[in-house]
Amino acid sequence: MPFSLPATDGSTVSTDQFADRAVMGIVFWCNHCPYVKAWEDRMIAVQREYAGRGVQLVMVSSNDPVAYPDDSFEAMRSHAQKKAYPFPYLFDESQQVARSYGATRTPEVFLFDRGRVLCYHGAPDDNFERPEAVASHYLRDALDALLAGRAPGEATTPPKGCTIKWRP
Repeated sequence: MPFSLPATDGSTVSTDQFADRAVMGIVFWCNHCPYVKAWEDRMIAVQREYAGRGVQLVMVSSNDPVAYPDDSFEAMRSHAQKKAYPFPYLFDESQQVARSYGATRTPEVFLFDRGRVLCYHGAPDDNFERPEAVASHYLRDALDALLAGRAPGEATTPPKGCTIKWRP
């Protein structure tokens, strides 16, 4: 499901820009969610670790910024800069991208292979609260499988996080 959205760096980013990447992850994200905050440094590490292997994560915030000012485009810009995000952080103001993907939570990972077939959907791992206690690295395992030319062992896990804040 291709799309083009404004990015926090001032550009407009399209999924087509990453056609050469072996794997692309669309991750529904936001600033205020405690689950996103808990997984944030791990997701930054995943992008940095896997970028050289042809992986591109793209974060998309679809939350209503009127109801949640911490998720406004300006707040997104400030946060992305503060955290030195190694991935694009995009604003889905119309919420159409989230709807087209069927996203319901933040964070929620949609991982696509080179042919842009959905190969993994769900949570980054099995323990948002304690990184040292993670037993199942869902996203990393799926990335490793796809990069090795295999299907992920687990194609779906329940996304765990805050609900997307829909406009009234």
